[in-house]
Amino acid sequence: MKMPEKIEPAMFAPCGMNCLVCYKHCYHKRPCAGCLNSDLGKPEHCRKCKIKDCAKEQNLTYCFECPSYPCRQIKLLEKSYNTRYYASLIENSRIVHKQGLTEFLDKQREKYTCPECGGIISIHDGECSECQHKVW
Repeated sequence: MKMPEKIEPAMFAPCGMNCLVCYKHCYHKRPCAGCLNSDLGKPEHCRKCKIKDCAKEQNLTYCFECPSYPCRQIKLLEKSYNTRYYASLIENSRIVHKQGLTEFLDKQREKYTCPECGGIISIHDGECSECQHKVW
């Protein structure tokens, strides 16, 4: 899958994840439309996401809008992403909150575009979805 010219705002999940760089999105035959859209095409763990459901129940778009942020669920996910992928979803959310979603997604586009072919580099395995070039 090639990196689009512009990342759609719906690809920024309530938890702080850029769904476009998720390996399930990159390699799925029918990519999902992001956590803020329908569950069509989503893997099971995304359809049953407690974080997404919690934000929806509280009428929030993003978890950082919640007075309890970061909650236990976010902290657990953050620990996992810090350890496994050297990424911070809390930092992503902080940037969106302070600088805006457009600026954040523009930086994500630069960071996760394959320098070899313009494909999407997965945050989960550092591999391009198009040419399988390993970036990290």
